[in-house]
Amino acid sequence: MSVADLINSTSSATSAASAGGAKKKDQLGQTEFLQLMIAQLKNQDPFKALDPTQFLGQLAQFGTVSGIQEMQTAFAQMAESMRASQVLDGATLVGREVLVASAYAALGGEGAIRGAIDVPPDATSVEIRVLDSAGQLVRRIEVPARSGLQDFEWDGTGEDGERLAPGEYMLEATASLGGTTVELETFVADRIQSVTIDARRGL
Repeated sequence: MSVADLINSTSSATSAASAGGAKKKDQLGQTEFLQLMIAQLKNQDPFKALDPTQFLGQLAQFGTVSGIQEMQTAFAQMAESMRASQVLDGATLVGREVLVASAYAALGGEGAIRGAIDVPPDATSVEIRVLDSAGQLVRRIEVPARSGLQDFEWDGTGEDGERLAPGEYMLEATASLGGTTVELETFVADRIQSVTIDARRGL
């Protein structure tokens, strides 16, 4: 029996020992390999000595298996390190304000709703329509017809200047281009409350 065969036969015993609280599989395998190699050299037939080429091949075979185990361990450590870096980077975003593509905005009991729209070139007029949950128009907001990202703010009041009830409102942005009305995407400003790296595990 070659050392490679002996390694395979001892791998099962190593796994069972590991389940019982013994040493790690890679440590036990290396020790057994050396013991088996020495035993093979001691007990070889003097008239049929182990071929040096076969001996070197067995060493290379074991080195390959050991190298793969070390590479797997290194990859696992690298993945955990990258995850830790993502967690740290994500934690720095908490509390910051970002623009989120959304056609809806939640109005609170006080404060305003801010956002932006990307105005196309050659736009002659840009308007945002604010609609309530029933689809009724409650406010019109004019936005500068300058090309690029333009900010807007709604103070939460209706056309009559009265504060509207808290709740979710829809935002419809349109621009006039050469007599044609086109719809634009709205971006609402919001503050990051938490960051999730893995939806199953979180931070």
